[in-house]
Amino acid sequence: MPPITQKPTPTPGLNLLLFSIPNSLLLEIGTASILMLLTTGNVTVKALESLGQASEELFRGDRLPILPFPDDNELNT
Repeated sequence: MPPITQKPTPTPGLNLLLFSIPNSLLLEIGTASILMLLTTGNVTVKALESLGQASEELFRGDRLPILPFPDDNELNT
């Protein structure tokens, strides 16, 4: 009987022409990108909230200039 040669089992992952990328590396890259996206979203929300609070402080009534309104006597004459 001729000897049976075993073919090497292909490694699971993304097989390209010159090299292959294992599944664990793809999972790490995906996890890191999701975590960065969540962190960036939280930072963006906090920045927008602080911008909104700053704009509210800018237009509060006690910081606006006092406008001189005419008296009723001046309007009737």
